[in-house]
Amino acid sequence: MEYKRHPERLALHFIAGPIIYALAIPLVIVDISLEIYHRVCFPLYGMPYVPRGQYFRFDRAKLPYLTLWEKLNCQYCSYANGLLLYASVIAGETEQYWCGIRNKKEPGFVEPRHHDTFLRYGDKKEFTSFLEKKTASGIKKGSRRQ
Repeated sequence: MEYKRHPERLALHFIAGPIIYALAIPLVIVDISLEIYHRVCFPLYGMPYVPRGQYFRFDRAKLPYLTLWEKLNCQYCSYANGLLLYASVIAGETEQYWCGIRNKKEPGFVEPRHHDTFLRYGDKKEFTSFLEKKTASGIKKGSRRQ
């Protein structure tokens, strides 16, 4: 609610409003595309679904002391932030499935939390060892030879 401390910026807020709300269209497109990917590809990979409901909360609009406009803004922010967090988790699960190698450490780079379990960047020995273990466990499980 920082904006309430700056009534002198009211005209700027009216200019920014349509730009902010114009993002609703691409967000809905991302949401639909993401959900199609999630519902089609995750079962193909043998991965569990990410529970969507954990990332979306629309409770602030129920607060009686907010104006209608504030409630609308809260709904929009809840949707946008929930969707982007949900998308980030799905992207992280996908990255973990397909890659699992950390990025090179660079000053200022914010590494995603899910990279904690990834292989170190540039460590060929660790990578080779990981592949050998996975291949060996796959052969044991899927092998028809006795």
